[in-house]
Amino acid sequence: MTSSEFHANPDNFCYRHPGRQSFVLCQRCMRTICPECQTQAPVGVICPECMQDQRRNQSPAQRKAQRRWGSRTMTAAGGRPLVTYWIIGITSAVSLLQLLPGVGVPIGQALQFWAGYLYPSLSGESFQPWRLLTTLLVHGGFIHLGLNMLALWMIGQSLEPLIGRAKFLTLYLVSGLAGSVGVAVIAPQVSTVGASGAIFGLMAALLVIGRHLGANVTGILVVLGINLAIGFIPGFNVAWQAHVGGAIIGALIGLVYARTSGRQNARFWWIGLVSAIVLVLILVVAIVPPLLITAGH
Repeated sequence: MTSSEFHANPDNFCYRHPGRQSFVLCQRCMRTICPECQTQAPVGVICPECMQDQRRNQSPAQRKAQRRWGSRTMTAAGGRPLVTYWIIGITSAVSLLQLLPGVGVPIGQALQFWAGYLYPSLSGESFQPWRLLTTLLVHGGFIHLGLNMLALWMIGQSLEPLIGRAKFLTLYLVSGLAGSVGVAVIAPQVSTVGASGAIFGLMAALLVIGRHLGANVTGILVVLGINLAIGFIPGFNVAWQAHVGGAIIGALIGLVYARTSGRQNARFWWIGLVSAIVLVLILVVAIVPPLLITAGH
């Protein structure tokens, strides 16, 4: 395409500001819009006209949710999922080092999780509780890493701007912790690596929050159900215990965020309730697996 043809094509310029070049399309009407005309939506961006039309067609429940969540949360996050990018970058760097011949095995062994590291008197290993979270940084191969990071990127694009960076990071870490606790409680003899527990927590939270906002969550529910079911299919070497643990706690935290957002002293409530969830997880992993291991002997 020549320069004159490019400038003659109105699709290369914002429909509301014809002098501004852009290649971003409104996700509803598919017209070109410049940064000034872009409003962040759960998926992609929409133009001002579509935003007005969407607000006119909202149900009473959706309007109530909009008043509670509003655009304040998204503005506080800056509209860019920076935490998502940082998690992907750090996890990918560590996992790729772990997959290198020669140095990979020691890294994987130093960061993977096994319940025995929590109970020195029963396993003979040293006490290493940090492995509950460091296991999120290492993976079983390029495919495992790629699928988890792709899922994180896709979910983070929508969820992090919606709830804010602090809540998103908290959700990711606590869901990952819950995944490790799930493995320790259900299958204490199994060692595990990967961020799958945290990813399932994000999916479950997105499902709960989306339902609260009145969005169509059928697609998320189907994806979550399929991925949970894969863990129970014979032949797939998947730690489904981490998936279940992460999904349950992720859904619970999503409910906390939905119920406390927009309320007076909202930060106090969500931090307090999530801290209580973490405390319960610590108590569960401190009490239940030793009883199971002792009973097994």
